[in-house]
Amino acid sequence: RRRRLAPLNEDNGRFLLLAALIAAYLSAGATVFSALESPSEAAAQLRWNRTLHNFSRIFNISLPELRAFLRSYEAAMAAGIRVDALRPRWDFPGAFYFVGTVVSTIGFGMTTPATVAGKVFLIIYGLFGCAGTILFFNLFLERIISLLAFIMKACHERQLRRSGLLPPNFRRGPAMSGVGSLVGWKPSVYHVLLILGIFAITLSCCASAMYTAVEGWNYVDSLYYCFVTFSTIGFGDLVSSQNAAYQNQGLYRFGNFIFIFMGVCCIYSLFNVISIVIKQVLNWVLKKFECRCCPKCHKSSTRLSRRNAITPGARLRRHNISVDTDGQYDSDTEGRRLSGEMISMRELTASNKVSLAILQKQLSETANGYPRNVCINTRQNGFSAGVGALAIMNNRLAETSDSR
Repeated sequence: RRRRLAPLNEDNGRFLLLAALIAAYLSAGATVFSALESPSEAAAQLRWNRTLHNFSRIFNISLPELRAFLRSYEAAMAAGIRVDALRPRWDFPGAFYFVGTVVSTIGFGMTTPATVAGKVFLIIYGLFGCAGTILFFNLFLERIISLLAFIMKACHERQLRRSGLLPPNFRRGPAMSGVGSLVGWKPSVYHVLLILGIFAITLSCCASAMYTAVEGWNYVDSLYYCFVTFSTIGFGDLVSSQNAAYQNQGLYRFGNFIFIFMGVCCIYSLFNVISIVIKQVLNWVLKKFECRCCPKCHKSSTRLSRRNAITPGARLRRHNISVDTDGQYDSDTEGRRLSGEMISMRELTASNKVSLAILQKQLSETANGYPRNVCINTRQNGFSAGVGALAIMNNRLAETSDSR
């Protein structure tokens, strides 16, 4: 018999769909930016060529000599030399600002090491610094989600008391600490997204007001700088705290550091919450594709289920669950593939135990105010729930599974 190709599983389908959407998103963005910025670039190039020829004609300087001088000026700019007085780039405050942009992956580019030793040290320094900073961002994400969960749970308990579903004298005991007094309750990802979005917007507006007042930028440029910096894009066309002197310079540098630090942490957390919402959209799209693209498979599976009225083996494979009950499946039931044509009393008993356990679990969760369909993989390993920030969000927030 010829082997049929295995159907594309959900993880691979989600990955390919996201890759296609990212490619389309990049193409659309490139088209829009090209249409917006290309005319301005062509006009600026035309003005510069006209200015260059006029300068060469008026001061009687040949174009090759003038271009050589401008190349030297560009090299000086790359080294950090400006016509106006700027603060020293490699004193301790400047170097501290530089390493902060390195480990946070902002990378403005206004300061770069010029020596070979500095470049080699940067490779080693950035390797461990960036890894440690990403770990710090994940730990910050975990703490901020825990704080939001605590606050939202307190508000939820207050609503339950007002509605009479929770006794007025209810108190959290030591056994009910940690995850909380309401068994199975988790904060909604959409509520967390709203709170983090409001906090990020407020932080950006406050920082933009400071940059407008101190740096002299207009408010739109300040907002643009905040987003580019907080999201660690770091173009470097606008960089704060670069003048030689400021009024209340120490206070401004401290405020600049606090705003950048809090902004990067907040936007990182916000990006991870948005990624959960994007994942939900991808799951919804995959379900729509699954319902429309495979009618033959659905017809064959429907005929098979009608022919075999009782097929615990197929039910076990379809649900693929693992519930802690007294009397797990025997080794022969788990080890061999059930055909669905002939069943034994042992298989029927195991199926009934699983169904009863699922029913009891759903009833328990419904009684505690958290009705959900349970679908837990039997063969879990250390990476089954995901790793990194996505795993943190899935473990601590509700409405992130396909069954909801």
